[in-house]
Amino acid sequence: MNDSLNNNTDTSKDNSDNMAQNAEIDEALANVLNTDDSRTGSNPLEESNDEGMEKLQAELDEMKDKHLRLIAEFDNFRRRSAKERVELTQTAGKEIVQSLLVVLDDMGRAEKQLETTSDITAMKEGLALVFGKLRSILQSKGLKAMEAQNAEFDADLHEAITEIPAPNEAMKGKVIDVVEPGYYLNDKLIRYAKVVVGN
Repeated sequence: MNDSLNNNTDTSKDNSDNMAQNAEIDEALANVLNTDDSRTGSNPLEESNDEGMEKLQAELDEMKDKHLRLIAEFDNFRRRSAKERVELTQTAGKEIVQSLLVVLDDMGRAEKQLETTSDITAMKEGLALVFGKLRSILQSKGLKAMEAQNAEFDADLHEAITEIPAPNEAMKGKVIDVVEPGYYLNDKLIRYAKVVVGN
């Protein structure tokens, strides 16, 4: 009987030891996992969430920085373009004006000659040279006179200032006289020809 009591005591002692061990294991797991809100300790899920949030915040900060840099670069580009546009409009005619200065010099010399000479033929020749130089400079810059005389009236090219009876049937609807010639600059119309049209 004593033996069976001793056996029961040993068994209950083993059971209580096992229970104590199980309780310790449970407590250790609970500390690691922190499944119990009442216990203090680190939560691996929270730690991974914190790391993920920090990573997302870092990416967001990087994207904000890139965005601000792009805005600054675009603003600089816009300012630079506006400045270049203003400079271009201020100096757009510089090349043409410089090339026309030669003609202006010739006109000054011709004007002095007109005051001192009485030779009409020499004056005409001098003026013809000045006008010829002016025309050749403008042509070299892309200016071209429009051929409107006897052409069909075209509202896209001509501006009719008046209509007169046509001298013959073939001239009806055509340009009879050019009052002011039209011009192209590099094949783009820059001035309409003012014309008289036959009706």
